[in-house]
Amino acid sequence: MTAQTETAQRPVLVVDFGAQYAQLIARRVREAGVYSEIVPHTATAAEVAAKEPVALILSGGPSSVYEKDAPSLDPGILQLGVPTLGICYGFQVMAQQLGGTVANTGLREYGATDASLTGDGGVLLGGQPADQNVWMSHGDQVSAAPEGFEVLASTTATPVAAFGNAEKCFYGVQWHPEVKHSDYGQDVIVNFLHKAAGLPADWNSGNVIAEQVARIRAQVGSGRVLSALSGGVDSAVSTALVHEAVGDQLVAVFIDHGLLRKGEREQVENDYVASTGVRLITVDARETFLEALAGVSDPEQKRKIIGREFIRAFEKVQSELIAEAAAEGDPMRFLVQGTLYPDVVESGGGTGTANIKSHHNVGGLPEDLQFELVEPLRTLFKDEVRAIGRELGLPEAIVGRQPFPGPGLGIRIVGEVTADRLEILRDADAIAREELTKAGLDGEIWQCPVVLLADVRSVGVQGDGRTYGHPIVLRPVSSEDAMTADWTRLPYDVLSKISNRITNEVREVNRVVLDVTSKPPGTIEWE
Repeated sequence: MTAQTETAQRPVLVVDFGAQYAQLIARRVREAGVYSEIVPHTATAAEVAAKEPVALILSGGPSSVYEKDAPSLDPGILQLGVPTLGICYGFQVMAQQLGGTVANTGLREYGATDASLTGDGGVLLGGQPADQNVWMSHGDQVSAAPEGFEVLASTTATPVAAFGNAEKCFYGVQWHPEVKHSDYGQDVIVNFLHKAAGLPADWNSGNVIAEQVARIRAQVGSGRVLSALSGGVDSAVSTALVHEAVGDQLVAVFIDHGLLRKGEREQVENDYVASTGVRLITVDARETFLEALAGVSDPEQKRKIIGREFIRAFEKVQSELIAEAAAEGDPMRFLVQGTLYPDVVESGGGTGTANIKSHHNVGGLPEDLQFELVEPLRTLFKDEVRAIGRELGLPEAIVGRQPFPGPGLGIRIVGEVTADRLEILRDADAIAREELTKAGLDGEIWQCPVVLLADVRSVGVQGDGRTYGHPIVLRPVSSEDAMTADWTRLPYDVLSKISNRITNEVREVNRVVLDVTSKPPGTIEWE
């Protein structure tokens, strides 16, 4: 292992040319049982070699290889002798650098496209149908493969839609195998990794746990560790993983700011503690947060207030625990952070330092806190975090929990946050979650924020009288990583049941509406 690698396993490096799907490619590699990392296309051959990759995948990108200042690849990278797969733009860069021809013929392919295999498709496409549906997004075409390369597939507009050189273990496809719209896309990735590159499928949650436990013990030693536990998936799993490594050296702090959903405090205090044995300190700060939020409607101001009050509550208990640790002779200088791999990539690829951001589980802790971060999840995607949580024996109610914002229900109330409004939203949210679970739809949606339009009143009729109540908004979305999302097409009977129950059982609500906006243009949360 070198200093640059995130884990003890040698990675498949996904070289990012600005593709919207670079993270998705990395996920697909891991789904095939192989560890992956993302690096920018600006990485030099020396930097790539230092990571000791077992394979390379060159991603797609929005540019043309003919554009001025188009993303390029250090030519030395293709001289490293590492098995390489080019995808879309990466396929064209690969073809161009190895002596093939990339042409702008005026023919473009976007969306579903019919591809035909040439011969048996070679090791990359072997065993797949001779004619198959693939997902294209390109204006340039590879018109001639480099010398020594076999053409493996073509389309009507693209004579070289896939190629391969078995001797060098170089392959490429014009389409996007990482998206589900390509019928045999994952087969392409699996064939490249296992059949062409000969890599074993040994990346799994059990290996990750053993590796991280060893790393945490080496980092922490006999020191004391503090964790801000929110009850969300990331903080719950990171806390449990650190506890697996250092046991009673860890203290978890749970701050009840009064902006939680129904039953969440009890879930953490009872179910989570019972399953992990973590020492937990609960801080009841509900009144403090409500007083600070009184009269505030602006969403950004609400976020700042919630972050500020969280810091104050956390610092108070933090100082007490530091004093306790000092009295016992063990310094408390480590802080658990639930950073995930998308956070690392989006903040610049991860250089060994991490900023504590307001949207993370620790709720906006200041960067000048004198702690060394322990980040056991920073190489993982959300689905991998859930798998590790299950492996550690965490309750499914926590492991399968939908993403929930740090400011909680405070940003799902459009308007001032009050105790009454929180109860209204808590009740409506609980009904929506209960009915979605009953219908078996939890696996189909990424998240379903329930929003109270507190500053809006709508006319309704209940019984023989008119009502003047609040609307509730349902925002069910489907996504793989929350970077993009589409609204989930829930069955009408489920929507009807949720609406009927909310308007019948939740006081002051007389209307339920459905948000059918994708991301972009809309965000998942309303505020």
